[in-house]
Amino acid sequence: MANRLLDFYSISGPSATKVSPDKIDKTYKRLRIQAFLAATFGYALYYVCRTTLNVVKQPIIDDGLMNAAQLGIVSSCLLFAYAIGKFVNGFLADYSNIKKFMATGLIISALMNFIMGVFGFTEGSLGITNLALFLSFAIMWCINGWSQSMGAPSAIISLSRWFPIKTRGTFYGFFSASHNFGEGLSFLFVGLIVSHFGWQWGYFGASLAGVCGVILILFCMHDNPESKGLPPVEVLSGEKTQEEYDNALAQKAADALASKNEVGMMQKAVLKNPGVWVLAFASAFMYMSRYAINGWGMLFLQKTKGFSIEQASIIIGINTIFGIIGTVFSGWFSDTLFKGDRKYPAFIFGVLNTIALCIFIFGGNGMFINVLAMVLFGIAIGVLICFLGGLMAIDLVPRKATGSALGIVGMASYLAAGLQDVVSGQLIERFAKEVPEVVNGVTQMTKVYDFHYAAYFWIGASIISFLLPILNWKRKKVEI
Repeated sequence: MANRLLDFYSISGPSATKVSPDKIDKTYKRLRIQAFLAATFGYALYYVCRTTLNVVKQPIIDDGLMNAAQLGIVSSCLLFAYAIGKFVNGFLADYSNIKKFMATGLIISALMNFIMGVFGFTEGSLGITNLALFLSFAIMWCINGWSQSMGAPSAIISLSRWFPIKTRGTFYGFFSASHNFGEGLSFLFVGLIVSHFGWQWGYFGASLAGVCGVILILFCMHDNPESKGLPPVEVLSGEKTQEEYDNALAQKAADALASKNEVGMMQKAVLKNPGVWVLAFASAFMYMSRYAINGWGMLFLQKTKGFSIEQASIIIGINTIFGIIGTVFSGWFSDTLFKGDRKYPAFIFGVLNTIALCIFIFGGNGMFINVLAMVLFGIAIGVLICFLGGLMAIDLVPRKATGSALGIVGMASYLAAGLQDVVSGQLIERFAKEVPEVVNGVTQMTKVYDFHYAAYFWIGASIISFLLPILNWKRKKVEI
């Protein structure tokens, strides 16, 4: 059974049927754009299945099914599982058929959303207690977090297998906007469904989006050029002749042991590099502020500022859309205006991130001021995800150890995001108050949430995130 499973997910070998020489170029260009679209939009639909809970928090609280502290724990389950899964599945994806690997993760994610929707409809009729519902949601959201971690490695490996080095960066920049697109789609699409049909249908809507993503991946993503009867991407792009490619493979095998020892030494050096850990902690605090808005922003707008679920969805969705601008142009911005020096733009956009948070929290209840805050926040976070979330750490380590640096930064970021959900939920619930409210002539007690302490926590995390990298300002880039 285990061998069959390994065979099913193993990387595809060369196809016995080869594409004729006169059709190679046309076939390659068609298949690689399909792979790019499947990776980008498939991963965007991953995000729709990932952020459902952020949209439905208020209806769940209003129905008395869970409180803010419990929802914070459920949210953190996804992020903790994702942090560990991203590290493990990154290694597994290198040896896998990425079409099957990525589709499997999205199938599981869509299934978890569907089951949570079913539980939402049946909890009353089946007599499920609030505690049992909380534990069930926590387990399913943990499974969802693990399956979500199968998406990004597969998509990025797809770009590596299908695009030459000279154009890979350009397409990676566009792909990097997929999570912003997915988050925006989740807030708008799922938010619209929830506002009209109820929070349970939000999970069904996310599940449907996941199924659409699976279909897109299965029909448009391709494991590698060789599996489609094409030469390797190095040969297709003109980087090497077939003979040079074959010789390079042989040399790579001969150098494997020495390279392994060399990479191991470099990885140990990365673990001891204080500059990498400074950036890991800076990214961790930045992710706290990012997921504070994505995870609690809608509830804050509804409970504190009186916006409807449709209005809150639009406002928070704007931040993710403008994050695309920040992400796509971040590399060009630093390379063109600052000659590749990331520290100054990282500081500038870190300050902007904090200003945007303050405007959002203390700027009043007007639609314009809240939209403006999310425009600034989205652009700032888009840049910071690129810089603090990886690029600045890569600048400090040798090329052969970039994966180690990204692993450290990525794990710290998502563990911190999960911790933020727990702390924010506890703070919001801890300072909530019961106040009397007259409804249809009857006085009843209503819970009013106080976000002040959580807000100070979010702003503090944002400030720390742009102050920490100052410790690295005198460190030099590694050129090898």
